[in-house]
Amino acid sequence: MPEALMSQSLQLQQVAAEAMRRQASPHPPTSRHSLPLRVGTRGSPLALVQTRAFLTRLTRFCPLLRDMGAFQEHPINTTGDQVQSRLLAEIGGKGLFAKEIHEALLARQIDFAVHSLKDLETTLPAGLTLACTLKREDARDVLILSPALREKAKALVAEGHSPLDALPFGAHIGCASVRRQAQLLHRRPDLRFGLLRGNVQTRLDKLAGGACDATLLALAGLRRLGMEDRADLILDPALMIPAAGQGIVGVTVREEDRELLDLLSAIEDPEARAVATAERALLEVLDGSCRTPIGGYARLRTKAQPGGRGHFGDRELVLTGLVAREDGSFHLQREICGEPTEALRLGRELGLSLRADSPDDIFQDHG
Repeated sequence: MPEALMSQSLQLQQVAAEAMRRQASPHPPTSRHSLPLRVGTRGSPLALVQTRAFLTRLTRFCPLLRDMGAFQEHPINTTGDQVQSRLLAEIGGKGLFAKEIHEALLARQIDFAVHSLKDLETTLPAGLTLACTLKREDARDVLILSPALREKAKALVAEGHSPLDALPFGAHIGCASVRRQAQLLHRRPDLRFGLLRGNVQTRLDKLAGGACDATLLALAGLRRLGMEDRADLILDPALMIPAAGQGIVGVTVREEDRELLDLLSAIEDPEARAVATAERALLEVLDGSCRTPIGGYARLRTKAQPGGRGHFGDRELVLTGLVAREDGSFHLQREICGEPTEALRLGRELGLSLRADSPDDIFQDHG
């Protein structure tokens, strides 16, 4: 076993041993957690799959935690899941897939919470912290087509056409993301958009039933659900900049819970933390309304002139940011690069640059 994994395993075993000691004690300290630890999550199929993958990761190097039944899932129905007939911006906007989960965390009804990072507010409620980010899955968006368009579209792309050429003039796109809508309309102003919300399977069923000609989903979610074959056309980030945090699972806990913070640090993915920090810093500076199309995508690449130390070695962080109008009439995209250890500064710097050269009204909430 590599040295880093051995260190993680030892740390987790120490946590498990301490948990067992406390459980066996006739007078466990009241400030400590008792088992099982309660894991809050949305109740959607994707959220549950992500939560179980996280717990598998957590117990991989310490089967004792699994054998102890140390964790218990607590699905929570969020506002974002309850209301499917309206845009998120119309029912409160940011954080609607995390609001009830974080309320339960602050009320000590759960011990920590698992999220798709793109669902989290840029500023977490007081007393909570992002304790852990897991290795990023593919961050790209995908275009999913109706059965009537699928084969012809794939043939066009195979001939070298852009994926967007696969959409006929005036095609009806089912979508709930202003980020995706703005980027498509910037390149294809003829497209028509209608609201399409729900979990992955619900949206796929509506598409198959003729609700629209095409829709867009995150490739990461399809992969985690074992449904990657449903991705008809994968969109390169140069064509469709992903949402900040897309493809990353994040875990939040109460800031005071040092034990859980120590536990989760053992499975933190440093690369995911670096790119997430840059993307979320970009979002925080832009801080648009719920209707402001914003994209943020960071990745690590090998430096043109090698030379670096530490965990990231010869790699640099590249961050692409986007600000646009819903109708695609304004579209500003820029890139910045630097040391991964400076992810926070890079995100803020790019955000300030984009904001300075964007119309002020883009960031206003017009209701």
